[in-house]
Amino acid sequence: MTSAPGAFTVPRKVRLAYVVTHPIQYQAPLLRRIAQEPDIDLTVLFGSDFSVRGYKDQGFGVEVAWDTPLLEGYKSEFLPKVRDKGDVSFFSPINRGIYRRLRNPDGTPAFDALWVHGYASINALHAIFAANALGIPVLLRAESWLADRTRSRLKLFLKSLFLHDLRHLIAATLPIGSANAAYWRHYFGHGFPQFLMPYAVDNAYFSHRAGEAELTEASLRAELGLKPGRPIILFASKLQTRKHADHLVEAYKSLLGKLPSDPYLVIVGDGEERKNLEAQCSGLEGTRFAGFQNQSVLPAYFQLSDVFVLPSRHEPWGLIVNESMAAGCPVIVSTDVGSGPDLITNGHEGYIYPVGDIPALTHALERVLASPETATAMGKSARRRVAGWGFEQDVQGLRQALAFTTRKIRA
Repeated sequence: MTSAPGAFTVPRKVRLAYVVTHPIQYQAPLLRRIAQEPDIDLTVLFGSDFSVRGYKDQGFGVEVAWDTPLLEGYKSEFLPKVRDKGDVSFFSPINRGIYRRLRNPDGTPAFDALWVHGYASINALHAIFAANALGIPVLLRAESWLADRTRSRLKLFLKSLFLHDLRHLIAATLPIGSANAAYWRHYFGHGFPQFLMPYAVDNAYFSHRAGEAELTEASLRAELGLKPGRPIILFASKLQTRKHADHLVEAYKSLLGKLPSDPYLVIVGDGEERKNLEAQCSGLEGTRFAGFQNQSVLPAYFQLSDVFVLPSRHEPWGLIVNESMAAGCPVIVSTDVGSGPDLITNGHEGYIYPVGDIPALTHALERVLASPETATAMGKSARRRVAGWGFEQDVQGLRQALAFTTRKIRA
């Protein structure tokens, strides 16, 4: 297409549909950023609205109403939960009208590409099948990693068969990090198209909120009963068995008396393990339980703390690691936290220790808390490292995938 010299040319837009289970607090800022691209016409199709109505989170064990806007700044729709009686669309009624939504009234595709989050749900699979029936290329993004290879041989064999067939329905994958990329290479093959779309958070938001929190640090210290001059170790996540806050408590016990000043351990979150953890902490004057805290409040805890620890077993990524690093807090994670290899180099942003190895966790804490200067330097390194793992890199990866699959925009 050509135009007269000096004429304004409207960018050719790629019509992109994104199918996901429900509005997710981590994803909303990214969707707003993608919607700003002049040549990407994004429409998000949700399967449920439970997260915007408020709900009881099974992991936290409490009623949750997110205090960040989940639906602002981008186009979205909620797919119907039941079909109309006259609808005979693809695999009705359990597809929730996905096939009908992906096509125009005249039967032509309504979108140039479909982005799907995950592949294990009925909605995701029907979206993939419907898109293929309409000739719409599918981009697949998921958290999967190869840690599931501890499953039985039969389950792994059946999974391999399923993914071998699924790969023929996918145009490209959007790996969230190196462990996820290895997963796709294993099941889809080394030559299968991949475009890195890293798991990221709104780095600028967490950095800014942490900076603001410096002004109210004294108030939060007073609220938690924390005396100045003592280091602060932070755990913030769901209090579930697999998160292993109990490992951190044991490491904390081992740490007492080994530093010039005994640290505090602040545990943010709620869940099924809270009573057990409180019993485990009985008699430890330096432990504090702060309960569930909303996303907008967490930067104040990151700013207050000298180190953040996530000792989880089977944690495919752990976005709270990104959040703490963006706020300038060094991090210690287990080898079962998927974000570790992409975001942490031992001795720089923090440490990665063998999952379940409490002495190794204790030693990592000793090294980070060796002096206030050490923790501060690592916090600065953490902020610099995660700055290169953000939404701009996400947009770049998505654009590369759309350029490859649709040939309608430039990468």
